[in-house]
Amino acid sequence: MSRSAAFANNRRHRWKVLGVGVAANASFSAAFSGIPITAVLIRSSYQLGNAELGLVLGLMGLGIALSELPWGLLTDRWGDRPVLLSGLAATAVALLLMALFVAPAPGHVPGLPLLAAGLLLVGLLGGSVNGSSGRAVMTWFDESERGLAMSIRQTAVPLGGATGALILPALAAHLGFAAVYGVLAAFCTITLFFTWLWLHEPASKLHGKSAAHSVTAVPAPLKDLRLWSIVAAIGVLCAPQFAILSFGTVFLHDFSHAGIIAITFAMTTLQCGAMVMRIWSGRWTDRHRNRREFLRVCTIASAIAFAALAALVAIAGQLPTLPSFMTVLLVATLALTGICVSAWHGVAYTELATIAGARNAGTALGMANTSVFVMCFLTPLAIPHILTFGSWPGVWLAGSLCALIALAFFPKPAPVATACPQQAF
Repeated sequence: MSRSAAFANNRRHRWKVLGVGVAANASFSAAFSGIPITAVLIRSSYQLGNAELGLVLGLMGLGIALSELPWGLLTDRWGDRPVLLSGLAATAVALLLMALFVAPAPGHVPGLPLLAAGLLLVGLLGGSVNGSSGRAVMTWFDESERGLAMSIRQTAVPLGGATGALILPALAAHLGFAAVYGVLAAFCTITLFFTWLWLHEPASKLHGKSAAHSVTAVPAPLKDLRLWSIVAAIGVLCAPQFAILSFGTVFLHDFSHAGIIAITFAMTTLQCGAMVMRIWSGRWTDRHRNRREFLRVCTIASAIAFAALAALVAIAGQLPTLPSFMTVLLVATLALTGICVSAWHGVAYTELATIAGARNAGTALGMANTSVFVMCFLTPLAIPHILTFGSWPGVWLAGSLCALIALAFFPKPAPVATACPQQAF
């Protein structure tokens, strides 16, 4: 085959690689975004209080936070394929074990330590998919398409979350949590097969050379203050997002008195809207080369949206009874706020990986995801305490404050004439 034909095949194959990246992230997102959608059912099935519920919902995030950076370093050293294959296989096994031993059954409710350990293990193993799939996408796509490609990959998070929102509550309610964990294990297993089939290094890149470069260059991202600034912004801005994902269903159930159909509709709409916005934002910023401007505008819009949600909840809390139109308005406002605070991910990850360079993309993405899932752990732990000492308006107002803090860490756009050149991929 000629070099031009090989390149053409590479160009076509990159979409399969992107598909694998989306599938891998969606499979795991269905777990870490989907399981919290069943929070009300977890609380009743495992006989937990709000504080215990917050702990177990946060532990999967803690596992991801602890493992993301090690998985990213291994990805830069060993390559995308072995890390993603081993991570998906191990995650599928962990979920299958949870289906067998950690699901409530008639006459038996697993203890809190067993549930906590199971979710922590799933997080530790599932943390492998983020950096490895992101590095693969960054390797196969050039600069003019990376924003779109990474944003499509990042749609996997709301895609998995939407899938979880659609099917996991019904599974948990009618078939139990053994079915929930079993279906999630099946998702990872199916993705494992297509990863084995399609994920390879581009023919134009020498794997040995890339590995050699990555070994010497890995420490560089950990010393780059520009990366750490974006990592901090990403993590802080994820706190209000996780507030909605982890306790949004509890809010709609306990405060808004919404039923399971309304809750499912709200969370599914949120996730689908986030998918659309991520794809649009990636394509739009590729065309206009304005990633930093977009990130700052999106952060300000998120702060305003959460403040508006807090104000609406405060008004609703003063009413003697909650009319149906107010319930609808609360559901819609929560969904729109969740869409707004979820739209920026692909753009931020593209900017981060572009600054780091291809050889260090796995490490940089691991840094970001560590920050993200530290917040995934801390946010569900903090919310019950805010509710104890305050109220739901306080929760959403804290989300607005987090967005304003994140704004200080996102870098300001550099003047065109003095912008630093980005590292070549």
